[in-house]
Amino acid sequence: SPPGGDDWGRFLADQQSPDGPQTNVFRDPDGRVVGMASFMSTIADHGVTEVGYVAHGPAMMRSPAATEAHYLLARHAFAMMGYRRYEWKCNADNLPSRRAALRLGFVYEGTFRHHRVARDLNRDTAYFSMTDRDWPACRGAFEAWLSPHNFDDTGRQRVRLEDLREQERLRRTR
Repeated sequence: SPPGGDDWGRFLADQQSPDGPQTNVFRDPDGRVVGMASFMSTIADHGVTEVGYVAHGPAMMRSPAATEAHYLLARHAFAMMGYRRYEWKCNADNLPSRRAALRLGFVYEGTFRHHRVARDLNRDTAYFSMTDRDWPACRGAFEAWLSPHNFDDTGRQRVRLEDLREQERLRRTR
C-alpha cells in the first residue's frame, strides 16, 4: 500500500525512476487527487506492461471516472506505447480486483500459487491480460460505454460495459 501524509510525495517521486513503475494520478474536476495506477513490470522489448498499484479513493470507486481512467491507461499502452500485452495481477483473494479486471476486459489466465509472501503469508496471484487482439473490441466497448448517451438523466448506465464488449466482439467477427 502507498503511504499517506508527508511520505506521499517521496513515494510518488520514487515510483517515477526510469526503471521503476510510472505512476499516474487521477484528479477530480477541482484538481484533488482521487486515485492512482502505475505502469509497472514493463518490458518494452517484448511490448508488455502491467497496470498495478491501483488505488481509487471513495470519490472514484465504482464511478464512470474510474472506467474512463482505465480506458485511457489501456489506450496509452496499446495506441501510444504500441504494446501487444497489458497485464493485471492481483492477490487471488481480492475479489473486487478480480471482478474489476474482468469487467474492464482483461481475460483470466490462471493463478500462480504461493507466488509471493505478503504480510508473512503465502499469496496466490491471479493473472489477467488484455492483448492487442482484444483491444479493438475493448476500445469500442469503452467508447460506447463512456458516451453520454449510455447514461440516463440520473447518471445510471443504460448498457453494461461487458455487454457492449460482447456486442463489439460479435460485430467484429461477422
